[in-house]
Amino acid sequence: MTTAGDIMHRGAQWIPAHETLDRAAQLMRELNVGALPISDQDERLCGILTDRDIVVGCVAMGHDPAHITAGEMAQGTPRWIDAGADVGEVLQEMKGHQIRRLPVIEDKRLVGMISEADLAQHLSDEQLAAWVESVYARGGSGSATG
Repeated sequence: MTTAGDIMHRGAQWIPAHETLDRAAQLMRELNVGALPISDQDERLCGILTDRDIVVGCVAMGHDPAHITAGEMAQGTPRWIDAGADVGEVLQEMKGHQIRRLPVIEDKRLVGMISEADLAQHLSDEQLAAWVESVYARGGSGSATG
């Protein structure tokens, strides 16, 4: 059985909710990622921040990313998957909530992230085609909050 832990990208990092969006953008650049899970003071998932969120939700609105926090951008209920979950559960979670990035949690700690690139590397052509059609056909938002 292939699990979320088998296909995830290891080394994902949180951005604390109190950090500013300019710091989040810097961290995204350093890590070469387009999304960061947001953690509360107890290191629990409270949202996910994408590069698009920063541009569309902050910069394009005329706000200063040095004065807006990651926590202020967190919207909705964040989705995640346990590292031991079967890949079928991963696909169902992503399809069902129209998301393209999924944090992976083990023992209440962030251990990785599953993205479209991870799926492309680990799924059969048929599985990947079905997933792409289901997520993109209905215009998913791309973030883990749906």
